[in-house]
Amino acid sequence: MKEMKFYGTALPGIEIEPYPGKLIVIEGTDGVGRSTHVALLRTWLESAGHAVLDTGMTRSVLAGRGIKNARTGHTLGRLTLQLYYATDFADRLENQILPALRAGFVVLTDRYIYSAIARGLVRGADPEWIRRIYGIALVPDAVFYLRMPSAEALARRVLASGRGFDYWESGMDLGLANDYYDSFITYQKLLVKEFDRMSGEYGFHVVDASRPLKRVAAALRRSITPLIQEPASQASEVASPTNVSPISRIPPPATTSAEPQSAEAQLREEKSA
Repeated sequence: MKEMKFYGTALPGIEIEPYPGKLIVIEGTDGVGRSTHVALLRTWLESAGHAVLDTGMTRSVLAGRGIKNARTGHTLGRLTLQLYYATDFADRLENQILPALRAGFVVLTDRYIYSAIARGLVRGADPEWIRRIYGIALVPDAVFYLRMPSAEALARRVLASGRGFDYWESGMDLGLANDYYDSFITYQKLLVKEFDRMSGEYGFHVVDASRPLKRVAAALRRSITPLIQEPASQASEVASPTNVSPISRIPPPATTSAEPQSAEAQLREEKSA
């Protein structure tokens, strides 16, 4: 059993009690392959007899549909966008993540609070304000940061998938460039800068996502295997606040082997802006 530890103050009404499950986060920028690896990990864990829940941004019953509908108009304000994301996270935390952890599930989440924080900071959100919002977050057992070596390499992967560039994933709302490609490159560089900074703050496990899919999947399995096998008392030390800086310490931003899949399958990212 593991004691509940939050980055700040827990949601009102949350019963603080030990739980037997594991919370594993797969993070990274847009198009890096997170959803593909979450799906592969779920299949692997379930085949080993683990109960698994996978979740991700914009999947809450309360706010998920509203976010997706609002995105279609390209007129969503920056403050409204952040509040939508925070509502989505709070709903999933209370009604999906915590119940599953209490029931002993391995919870795999495609993005966590770190993506929301990075997107907010890039869009000029006040660092103290946004870190207070996400102080409700439970400290995960591990965070795996899938990182591409450059924004250009990431753009080539997106183009190879045939998916094309999304308005929000390209940061077009920021007016960074006149076309989607150039805006995507600039925006993703800004996000990577924020992720790299948080990597040190939160002790991310950095995974080279430029490698073949099979090698990345194998690396994730090797890292997760001891985590799901060790006693809860040891697991609680993996991402405790002594090893992962709490949100209140975020400084303001500076000025079974899986078979290889096609590039299109590898980029089966959910449209989550």
